Amino acid sequence: MLTVFVYPFIQLLFLTALGVAALLLILRTIFNYSDPNPFSSVGRFAFKIKKWTDKYVYPAARLLARFKIDTKLAPIVTLLIGAVITFFALQVIWSTFFIIDGLSISIASGNFKALFGFVLYAFLSALILLIFIRFISMWFSFSGSKFMSFVYKMTEPILAPARRIIPTVGMFDISAMIVLILIGLLQTLVLRMFVY
Repeated sequence: MLTVFVYPFIQLLFLTALGVAALLLILRTIFNYSDPNPFSSVGRFAFKIKKWTDKYVYPAARLLARFKIDTKLAPIVTLLIGAVITFFALQVIWSTFFIIDGLSISIASGNFKALFGFVLYAFLSALILLIFIRFISMWFSFSGSKFMSFVYKMTEPILAPARRIIPTVGMFDISAMIVLILIGLLQTLVLRMFVY
């Protein structure tokens, strides 16, 4: 039972990493606004934190600069994006373990109705993953990526009709988030119909 025994350990690792990243990014934000003397010990420590976090903060700073928002807030935006990605990654890992456990139990017990339900649930989980990757790609540029071309090709038939129905809110296209919520509800329905 991967969901019961392995997942809590992985969850602890992810949340610990997020906590360390949050501490560094919050400190960087404080140092961005306090602008310590670069020759003091605090200034040298601030420079080290900046050096450690630059490659993660830079995409958010570029995004904020595009919309003429103070780039000193980039560490906070990076933290928020990191928290969303961590939450989603944990959901994907839990869902993967849940599917593996469900498939193995269904096969062992000969319950083909539940097996079909878990296969359908797995398909919907893969679709959610691709849509979420596409949603995240709106924030960062992945030009020329074959994987992103595949993601766009697989998700466009679902997202194109949703974009026609759901208008953008300001500069944000929320159709992907609405589709994710609907697919999540469909997963719950699949579990109720075929598994429980």
